Amino acid sequence: MHRASATLLLVTALSLLCGAAPAQDGEKKKTSGKATPADAGASRYKADTHRPSARPVDKDGEAEARLIEIYKLAGHAKGREALAKAERLVHDHPNFQLAQLVYGDLLAARSRPLRAVGDVSDAEARAGASSLAELRQESLMRLKALRERPAPGTIPSQFLALAPRNRHAIAVDASRSRLYLFENTATGLRLLSDYYISLGKSGIEKSVEGDLRTPLGIYFVTSNLDPKSLKDFYGSGALPISYPNPLDIKRGKTGGGIWLHGTPPTQFSRAPLATDGCVVLANPDLERIIRTVEVRSTPVVIAQSLTWVAPHSIKADSKSFEDALNSWHQAKSGGDLAMLTSLYSSDFNSYGKTRDDWTAVLRSEVEKRRGRTVQLKDLSYLRWTDSADTMVVTFGEVLSGSRTGPVRRQYWVRQGKQWKIFFEGVIG
Repeated sequence: MHRASATLLLVTALSLLCGAAPAQDGEKKKTSGKATPADAGASRYKADTHRPSARPVDKDGEAEARLIEIYKLAGHAKGREALAKAERLVHDHPNFQLAQLVYGDLLAARSRPLRAVGDVSDAEARAGASSLAELRQESLMRLKALRERPAPGTIPSQFLALAPRNRHAIAVDASRSRLYLFENTATGLRLLSDYYISLGKSGIEKSVEGDLRTPLGIYFVTSNLDPKSLKDFYGSGALPISYPNPLDIKRGKTGGGIWLHGTPPTQFSRAPLATDGCVVLANPDLERIIRTVEVRSTPVVIAQSLTWVAPHSIKADSKSFEDALNSWHQAKSGGDLAMLTSLYSSDFNSYGKTRDDWTAVLRSEVEKRRGRTVQLKDLSYLRWTDSADTMVVTFGEVLSGSRTGPVRRQYWVRQGKQWKIFFEGVIG
């Protein structure tokens, strides 16, 4: 973030916290902060950040919503009410470091003007400089996401078409430290909730194993790990995602073990950039996601910045791809091997099979079908655009006269004005 924009956000946070300007109404926000013994000013806060609350409230988003209410009260110069609510919040969530910081500031504001978010003595600021900077950045990220809400009815541009079997979807906006959870309804995607998240220590665009970066791309939840099998570090559980995907592999990216997971018992949340590459949420937020999403069919889009669009606006833009997919379907169903193979790129690779190898596979499939047509069921496709334009397509391939068939996933890339398949595999 540029220094000027960071300064502007800090002023915004201070105006909300100290009452210099009225807070704008907004929807719920979530939280992050890194629990560490060196947290600035920890000695002045009454709550013990390492002792669990007797009865913490574990509803997803609840703690952040309470924090935002405190911000708003302070922004409207209702300091006494804000202080009382902050005291209750840190009592219920003593490991919520940002709430501790806000509580301390509200206490200090009773006797003197505040100079900054986390207004501690110079000695305390020096001793906990890193932690204080992280908490300030967390506060700014939460406020930024609160003020920059997506317009009602809009969706991330990657979600071109989702089949009914994709009952939910997840999108991550790295620039806002935010995860958005959607339900796929009969009328389209509906935003259920959104949550503060932490990403890799070195930022985004993972390239090699151990680079401490979070990958960008389109992935899927691959499993749901039993929390009993995990260390406390991972909190309430973990949902591994499919990094590296075929596009990552094509680009030579390495590494793995990218999960959505929670936080240890002593941490409510972590700093915006604090993980080894995983996406980390507060435990109540993760628990909601684990209860909601389905393994294997839930897409996870991780973008540097999400572009929110009206659903109808993206259909026209995808017509050229739909035409290519229809050509593939007609060639596959009609047994036109020449047309079929022309839709595969010269650098096609499927688990070591080249285009020539795959042509032999396609010829064998055509012969075994004996003229039976092919239906595509539960078709979904998502678009990823960076230096290339890519489509991730999933469908069930069902022969006429059959009720079920293999589930296939294809990766298409735009080459000039044409779309070509560079990966295809059976996933179920």
